[in-house]
Amino acid sequence: MEHQAYGADAPPMGTGNINRHGMPEVPIGQTVTEKWPVLDLGNQPNIKLEYWNLEINGAVEHPLKLSWKEFMNLPQTKDTSDFHCVTTWSKLNMHWKGVRLIDLAALAQPSSDVTNVLCYGYDNYTTNLSIEEALKPDVLLVHTFEGQPLSIEHGGPVRMITPQLYAWKGSKWIKRVEFLTEKKRGFWEERGYSDTAYPWRNDRYSV
Repeated sequence: MEHQAYGADAPPMGTGNINRHGMPEVPIGQTVTEKWPVLDLGNQPNIKLEYWNLEINGAVEHPLKLSWKEFMNLPQTKDTSDFHCVTTWSKLNMHWKGVRLIDLAALAQPSSDVTNVLCYGYDNYTTNLSIEEALKPDVLLVHTFEGQPLSIEHGGPVRMITPQLYAWKGSKWIKRVEFLTEKKRGFWEERGYSDTAYPWRNDRYSV
């Protein structure tokens, strides 16, 4: 059972002006930083673009395997969002460019009984999301940050961002998104982190 300090219908917890999602700008327990700290599993894979590919598979009608060129030829989305790390820092108003996961899902056509996705990184990292959170329009697979190619230490050439969840839900060095009809836990979820990861509920850990 997930431990949440407040129920799903309780007011969001945080401080500051109301953000683009109708939430307090800074979630409870977070401190704003101008820097972008680097956190990983101790491995920063350097994937050459000619060898990079992205798989979208699992319970879908049309599995995809995209090369870098094919990925870059998809509709590109620019967005501004905030980044909330479970280690209590938040970086605000980050400018991204990438492909929305919802657009990739439209190509792959998940089955009607899909409930979750599991994301995989080239560093063997995994993380899970509910299908409702995964298909929010600000969940992007980004290749550009502040007008520059996403750096290796931050997950380049492509990482996923999940602005309405804690950032561990966005796999760095992403290589695969698997659509599932049941929940599977990822790396940190298996080690006691929350499956749901809502920043405005202080939803960091499971029991």
